Amino acid sequence: MLNQIPFLSYVFVTTFTPGPNNILSMLNAKKYGFRSSFPFSLGVFTGFIILLIASSYFNLFLFSLMPKIEHFVGIFGATYMFYLAYKTAISTNNENDLADIKSNNYLTGLVMQFFNPKAILFVITVVANFIIPNYKSSIVLILFSLLLAFIGFIANLSWALFGALMQDFLTKYNKQFNIIMSVLLVYCAISISGIK
Repeated sequence: MLNQIPFLSYVFVTTFTPGPNNILSMLNAKKYGFRSSFPFSLGVFTGFIILLIASSYFNLFLFSLMPKIEHFVGIFGATYMFYLAYKTAISTNNENDLADIKSNNYLTGLVMQFFNPKAILFVITVVANFIIPNYKSSIVLILFSLLLAFIGFIANLSWALFGALMQDFLTKYNKQFNIIMSVLLVYCAISISGIK
């Protein structure tokens, strides 16, 4: 059975924290307006669905081929989450490297997902640690992929819609926000690693 609190904590922390998708959505909305930034967000949504479904079937194949891999994937996932918690705790709110990107279209949002390390590691981690150990049905895998992509889409739109407000808030309370997100990630890591 899916452990819902760590699963949802991980999903919301990862999708709503700053990353390439969210920051670009915020910058696009600030520069071009919310309506004009919508195609980019739709591209992110589509690319995310493709990544999630591919990761689901790849992990399902690995787990059926090597059942003992589940323990090692859990350790890897927990290790990655501890690393992510550390990076979140020490990170600063630096978006300057993304500010010069002038891409605000569907294709950019779609293609960017296949080069976005945060998105790739998220889909691998969430599928391998929370979904595949509990569910193997194709319908369930597709439904989880749609659910996770939809949550990511909502996060992306939130950053676009409230871009200026969120930017000011995160700049002002960046350290406190990052510490809270780090603690939630540590909780998720402990939950999937089996540490008591």
